[in-house]
Amino acid sequence: MAITRNHANVFKKSTAVTTLIDAVVELTRGRRRTGLLLLGAALLSLRATGVGMLASILLRVYRRLR
Repeated sequence: MAITRNHANVFKKSTAVTTLIDAVVELTRGRRRTGLLLLGAALLSLRATGVGMLASILLRVYRRLR
């Protein structure tokens, strides 16, 4: 049972870290609004697993369709 919790914890942290990296990339490219949006999603991702990943995916889909 501890192994399952450990894997869930690793997944939770990894989604937050990858969303944080996406936020930094957006900010360095001068996209302040989306960078801050992804930064907030990364913080929320620590509480609710998958929020950051969902925000990143939705942002990419929005840009592709635009």
